[in-house]
Amino acid sequence: MAPPLSHFRELEASAAPLYSQVRERLRERIVDGTYEPESRLPAESEISAIFSVSRITVRQALADLQHEGLIVKVPGKGTFVAQPKPSQDLARLEGFGEAMSRRGHTVVNRVISHETVAAEAHVASQLHLPASARVTEIRRVRHVDEEPVSFEITFLPTRVGDRLRGENLAERDIFLILETDYGLALSHADIHIGAITADASLAAALEVAPGTALLRIERLTWTADGVPLDFEYLYVRGDAFQYTLRLPRRASTPGN
Repeated sequence: MAPPLSHFRELEASAAPLYSQVRERLRERIVDGTYEPESRLPAESEISAIFSVSRITVRQALADLQHEGLIVKVPGKGTFVAQPKPSQDLARLEGFGEAMSRRGHTVVNRVISHETVAAEAHVASQLHLPASARVTEIRRVRHVDEEPVSFEITFLPTRVGDRLRGENLAERDIFLILETDYGLALSHADIHIGAITADASLAAALEVAPGTALLRIERLTWTADGVPLDFEYLYVRGDAFQYTLRLPRRASTPGN
């Protein structure tokens, strides 16, 4: 049973549009757990009554929340809180499967290819290798709870990449293999985040429509002794996965 509407704070005098105020009140109750995943939200008429706004205003607020992926509408049944997206903390260097397993998700990797190729100039530069050096390229689609969420292209020096050919990359993280099996301690990663639209091949791999917006991440991982070891391109579905990051505010300097 849904919590009573008394859990909502009334709207305040504000320059913000009414629909955005309603949206934020609903969001508060979803984020604080008043409305748990898969619980049913009050009907539009109930929300309209408690906030003294029109149903059109309520619909606009709900449409925003649906667009954000916080709620889902089921025809004939009502509006429900969506299951939270799987997420990974960017402030912590860990393998994808390692991060998802800690949160109770099931991860399966579909290995598309594992080849030795001539490194593109950018890849060679990142790994501190001569131009056109041979590198190992591994392409995988990462599935979380049976849904494809990311397409990853990993580049490694062949001395490491060739060893990985005999490993179970469908179920194990490369990071864990490098550290646990090969004794290569990892130190940190440099990350660059951008956006891209899915071309036909990415769309097919991630089961989205061509032109869908994706996160594009470049990640260069270094060993503890300062050697770049693993360079990756990650293409991530924003509708099915999210990254989180806590940013502390730098301590104020005297006079500020």
